[in-house]
Amino acid sequence: MAGTLVRRSPNKWTLLLVYFPPHVVFLNRHTTNELIYINTSVFDRIEGSELELKKQLTIVGIGPGHRDGLTAEALEEIGNADVVVGYPLYLKLISDVTIGKELISTPMRKEIERIRMAFEQALKGKRVVLVCSGDAGIYGLVSPAYELSLEYPDVDLYVVSGVTAAASGAALLGAPLGNDFCTISLSDYLTPWEMIAKRLLAAAEADFVIVLYNAGSNKRPDALKNACAVLSERIEAKRCCGIAENIGREGETARVLSFAELSGLQVGMTATVFIGNSQSEFVGCHLVTPRGYVI
Repeated sequence: MAGTLVRRSPNKWTLLLVYFPPHVVFLNRHTTNELIYINTSVFDRIEGSELELKKQLTIVGIGPGHRDGLTAEALEEIGNADVVVGYPLYLKLISDVTIGKELISTPMRKEIERIRMAFEQALKGKRVVLVCSGDAGIYGLVSPAYELSLEYPDVDLYVVSGVTAAASGAALLGAPLGNDFCTISLSDYLTPWEMIAKRLLAAAEADFVIVLYNAGSNKRPDALKNACAVLSERIEAKRCCGIAENIGREGETARVLSFAELSGLQVGMTATVFIGNSQSEFVGCHLVTPRGYVI
């Protein structure tokens, strides 16, 4: 049986006429009209008919970065936040929706410090949002946040998904992800190059469409060339490919090209590279991977 939940304050709810088993309670984070199952571990305590939620850190994927690329839930969570934490560029990209909020940032390669700052703010009872580009769970900060959460048992994590570059870049290029695909990051900052090369070969051997993240930077100008050198053992020169750059930002571009043309390029951090499978084709100026329907 489920009854009604009435919100009394940002983190406190009153439970009316509700029955729940020992480990499950009916609750919806956003409304009192729709109820879902949540483990009772999210509550600090149950006193009479009042339930007090644990302190919470929300991690939000902001997609490409422009307002139109934010999901409705991302906008809602950022709008309700007291504090927004993120990399300086990401905070700049969403500055129109963070007016009046406390902003905290750390530079590149200070991600762990950034997450700790977010947890510490949440411990103070503030509504905290940690933002990441794209989807926060794809090459983002959700994974280390969960690892660090063991040090902050009084803070509950909630994740809001965002539009990752594989999806938004594919939309610009056509339909390159019409069949099975994989994503591989070319950054060797946290993954050894030997492992990256092994994954590239395995993906090519399995005939996946391959989406390359972190395909180049000032410190890794030849990352794409090196990846293409590895892939050339399995991929022919005429293979259909595409590049999307500055997705959803000023200077956005998308172009299609052959694997031979791709192999000689250097790209920057804002580029997402698509390497088609053996069935991918150019349809006009678009990169398309057939789903398999008889046309």
